[in-house]
Amino acid sequence: RPVSLWLPLALGVAAVAAVAAGQSPLQRRVVRDVLEYFHGRSNVHFLFKERDVDGVIEREDPSGTFVQLRVGLAQTTCRKRAPQRHCRMLESRRKPICLACYKFDTSDVPKVLDKYHNCGPSHHLAAKEIRQRDEAECRAVEEAGKGGDTLYLPGMFAFSRGLPA
Repeated sequence: RPVSLWLPLALGVAAVAAVAAGQSPLQRRVVRDVLEYFHGRSNVHFLFKERDVDGVIEREDPSGTFVQLRVGLAQTTCRKRAPQRHCRMLESRRKPICLACYKFDTSDVPKVLDKYHNCGPSHHLAAKEIRQRDEAECRAVEEAGKGGDTLYLPGMFAFSRGLPA
């Protein structure tokens, strides 16, 4: 009798795992957060769905876990303000790509120590200056939580400290 109770649960878990395509829980969390961030932008009027995830890096060190990935998004037929259950992807519309770098602490329910997002058209992320800035920002995110004399990287304090008076 107990087996009959576990079977539906096991099948449900297997279905969710298949959809996540082997991504770790932290990677799934980053993808969800990127979608939330993207939909929070004022110039986004339609809902977008995850098209693909690539360029995944997940590294652990004593200070926590660093996750970096690129999420390809696809515009759907649903407006952001009035979401519906069945939103069809529009193949011919915008397909932005979001780069996300996150550093999580080592607690049982990992907290975000630092993060960086950059979403834009796929050609936009290939521009050399943008790629260099993204790399610097992601290195800074990876250093979060390490303490001590950490290396200063451009943009690390861009929004928290002004120039001396």
